[in-house]
Amino acid sequence: MSTPTDPGAGFVDDATRDIADVAAVEVITTAAVHLMSAAAVKCGLAEDAEQAGHLDLDEARKLITALAALVTASAPDIGNQHARSLRDGLRSLQLAFREASVIPDPPGEGPGEKYTGSVV
Repeated sequence: MSTPTDPGAGFVDDATRDIADVAAVEVITTAAVHLMSAAAVKCGLAEDAEQAGHLDLDEARKLITALAALVTASAPDIGNQHARSLRDGLRSLQLAFREASVIPDPPGEGPGEKYTGSVV
């Protein structure tokens, strides 16, 4: 907990004030972009992902599922313009995951498909 003598107190107050000025749609889309970026790397879409050991489909599955839940739940509130872009990115990641998988999931059982429906 911050006290007036705490050197971090000003930072916390500034951060709270800054986040208070940010619209919910911006916070949601920023979180979604972070999930997308991490999932893309884990799916092997980064230039040197496989050589650098970043390819990790177990981690990618978790990230894509979290992204699908966020996009599906927030779509009515963030508007079609934002939701459409996020859905497109999500679908691309789901397809990239399928392509990277040695043993593909059955239709409807891939990452996030319980929220989005089957992606083929």
